[in-house]
Amino acid sequence: MLTSHSNHPFHMVDYSPWPLIGAIGAMVMVSGLSKWFHLFNNNLLMIGMGITLLTMIQWWRDVIRESTYQGLHTKYVSIGLRWGMILFIASEVLFFMSFFWAFFSSSLAPTIELGMLWPPMGIQPFNPMQIPLLNTTILLASGVTVTWAHHSLMESNYTQALQGLFFTVLLGIYFTMLQAYEYWEAPFTIADAIYGSTFFVATGFHGLHVIIGTMFLLTCLFRHLMNQFSPNHHFGFEAAAWYWHFVDVVWLFLYISIYWWGS
Repeated sequence: MLTSHSNHPFHMVDYSPWPLIGAIGAMVMVSGLSKWFHLFNNNLLMIGMGITLLTMIQWWRDVIRESTYQGLHTKYVSIGLRWGMILFIASEVLFFMSFFWAFFSSSLAPTIELGMLWPPMGIQPFNPMQIPLLNTTILLASGVTVTWAHHSLMESNYTQALQGLFFTVLLGIYFTMLQAYEYWEAPFTIADAIYGSTFFVATGFHGLHVIIGTMFLLTCLFRHLMNQFSPNHHFGFEAAAWYWHFVDVVWLFLYISIYWWGS
């Protein structure tokens, strides 16, 4: 159905290959992960990641065209997008709740297999006052800078919005680098009982969300450089800011429960 011939304010999406290609990319990536874990060969994983990344770039390109140049994101479409983002973040909250459930289920009542101790015998946890505290400060600071960028954008202050976005992306990259270093120096692995598995799965998925959020904000930074945002039309950036604040809040719960209380 052609979207240029309609008498309603809703966006009837044209046929697109990206959902199918994205699903194929995700399947190849997960299969590549399994191959990597069992055969120590990441060739298939790299192919899957490449397909997924190219799909993301081209799908986002199409959405940006529909919004910025074709004028298809009307007021009603924008409301639908907002509710979609709210429901997506709500699903992410439940996703992380499962990890916290596993952690507290094991830590509040350690089984006899764990020696009835938490952390289990032989596990040396991280010092919460070192890199974890620095990462907490970095993410809290990034929440301030993304809010600064948002308010600057609503006030038509192009320069300060650019600066706020730039510093937010920089802090996101810095956080990822520190977490990679922390993993490299970790005195335990994901195979070290329930402590290792809950720690690396929970913090690892959060780290993945930080990388996705950084890419989201980097895309917004490039769009801002091309003057694609205005005080009344910038939901792409607003959704990125919502997502980033969600990532901040999840990290605070991770830091308090796993790093501080759990150690």
